[in-house]
This record gives sequence, structure tokens and C-alpha cells, in this order.
Amino acid sequence: MVTLTPVAVEKVKEILNQQNPLPNGLRVAVVGGGCSGFTYHMAFETNSSESDNVYEFNGLKLLVDQMSEMYLDGVEIDYVESLEGAGFKFNNPNVRSTCGCGSSFSV
Repeated sequence: MVTLTPVAVEKVKEILNQQNPLPNGLRVAVVGGGCSGFTYHMAFETNSSESDNVYEFNGLKLLVDQMSEMYLDGVEIDYVESLEGAGFKFNNPNVRSTCGCGSSFSV
């Protein structure tokens, strides 16, 4: 199961409420690409599939397709702000290696 920290949930809800039309939730997926093989993908979603796993965090729906679910098991998504910038951080205990820029991973 994938989880979102309370800070990440609030940030997603803040961004989601600025969208028109209002999406139903946030899709998180793992897609092929990057120098290490996989990258994370996040997008607002208006529709879900019957095969999606749907999680709810404080009223926010998180949609994960079945293929991505196996790569996201145990992942915690956080939102961090630092001197280098701000953004969502994926803490994935299953990652064996990442690329130099940190935007892709392998398991």
C-alpha cells in the first residue's frame, strides 16, 4: 500500500482545489523511463478504472493502477520545502538504485 503524509495530503488538496473542473482524485503511477528504468508519475484524474486501487487520505482519493501497485508497495509520498526547492518526495524502501539526478529508479 502507498501512503501520503499529512503535509502531502494538504498540498495536493490545495492544488486540486485550484483545478477547473474539479478532479476526483490524484493518480500515482510508475512508468518506464529515465536512466534507471522507472519514474514516478502524478496527475489529477477525473475517472477511475475498475482495476484501480483507491485509497483515501483525509478526503483525498488516491488512485493506483494494478501494475504500478507492485512498485509502490510500502512507498510514502511526502511534500518537502527546502532551500533547493519544493516538491513531492517518494520514499520507496524497494528501490535498489537511482540515477544521478534522482528522477528515476530501479527495483
